[in-house]
Amino acid sequence: MKIFRLLTPLLLTIVAVFCFAPAAWAFCGFYVAKADTKLYNKASQVVIARNGDRTVLTMANDYQGEVKDFAIVVPVPTVLQKDQVRVTEPTIIERLDAFSAPRLVEYFDPDPCAPLPRFFDRLSLATGAVANSAAVERSDRSLGVTVEARFNVGEYDIVILSAKESGGLETWLTQNGYKIPQGAKQLLQPYIRSSMKFFVAKVNLEKFDESGYQLLRPLQISYQSPKFMLPIRLGMINATTEQDLIVYILSPQGEAQITNYRTVKIPSNVNLPVFIKDEFGEFYKSLFQTAYTKEGKRVGFLEYAWDMGSCDPCSADPLTQEELKEAGVFWLNDNSLSKQTKVKPIPITPIRKFVPPAFNSNVFISRLHVRYTRDTFPEDLTFLQTANRELFQGRYVLQYPFEGELKCEAGKKYKQSLPKRFEEEAQTLARLTNGNIQDIRKKMKLSVGNLTYSWLENVQSWFGLD
Repeated sequence: MKIFRLLTPLLLTIVAVFCFAPAAWAFCGFYVAKADTKLYNKASQVVIARNGDRTVLTMANDYQGEVKDFAIVVPVPTVLQKDQVRVTEPTIIERLDAFSAPRLVEYFDPDPCAPLPRFFDRLSLATGAVANSAAVERSDRSLGVTVEARFNVGEYDIVILSAKESGGLETWLTQNGYKIPQGAKQLLQPYIRSSMKFFVAKVNLEKFDESGYQLLRPLQISYQSPKFMLPIRLGMINATTEQDLIVYILSPQGEAQITNYRTVKIPSNVNLPVFIKDEFGEFYKSLFQTAYTKEGKRVGFLEYAWDMGSCDPCSADPLTQEELKEAGVFWLNDNSLSKQTKVKPIPITPIRKFVPPAFNSNVFISRLHVRYTRDTFPEDLTFLQTANRELFQGRYVLQYPFEGELKCEAGKKYKQSLPKRFEEEAQTLARLTNGNIQDIRKKMKLSVGNLTYSWLENVQSWFGLD
């Protein structure tokens, strides 16, 4: 804390330089919106906390329907015991989503004729988962299925299975009351060949009623394995449309990447027309679909990579130590990690914005967004932890022009620069969303205010634009 107090005056001085230099037409701003998972109708969310060979995997249940019909089958590398399975609160995943979601920020140009730096006080931050039972070992020789463990956790009845062939496993599940979709046999077979086990859960209706919860809570499993992967193929059995998957990877090291498909950064740090403020959700969906198509669809997008000890701009506060533990982070008290992991200098982004130094929390979050079908993603996802701690976020800027009286020479130059800036914003929006440039220009005329309306009217003639 003493170091922080010593740094505070220096940080404030740097902020003042970056925010209030009138000659550069600097601007200060605030967060106004975020593009979270609620944008997508069929978005699954998974949290993976991993250090070394140990993994804690949290699966958000977005199941819609009668809870008595719920069943989940997840391939796992080892036999899990009861103490390796728990339920957690859905708010943890909501917090991770809010903290890492792509966000929109607003900035306001200062008066270029002002003799002294001005302070803009318009600043705000929007803040947007048991009864004990003995494990039973039983083998059904006719089906080739072995029940490796059986227990109850919260409102879920859990069995851990191994199998010799997929047809037998499919039959066993059906005979034991698990409502699995047709066509599971084909997708189960590769996991059986790899000697993986199967984590199978269904709802214990009595326990669910006793819990008082209205929705199913996320399941969290922990295991030790050199395999850093996420099985997604079973989720495609009944999929008729593209599926969205958001993976939050928590690591003491740095950015996580997909190894068997390309990982690319979502387009970011661009200025957009100010009317996007009222259409940010639709804008981001269009941007993602355009980038997804442009990259050939077989790609995972990095939407956020940041040290959990800081945020800028903040769409939500970083998770507390207790919340991180709830999310599966198990290495927080390991002091040796702080000696091994160093924070790299933060690069200055092209946007004129001060980025404060991050405090190394030993928890680095990577948000990966995958849109997939059986054809585009025929393999399960495999990941790699890297030592790259460079900060990145999906960040989109609205820059409002100054609309006061401009009589000085600097004001005249500022005024002359605006038509080109507006056109660049329009062209950027059209490129990112595959939108119609004429429609974008029309919307801009209605959204930037009376002062700049006449300038936009002349953009086409000044620059020879259609």
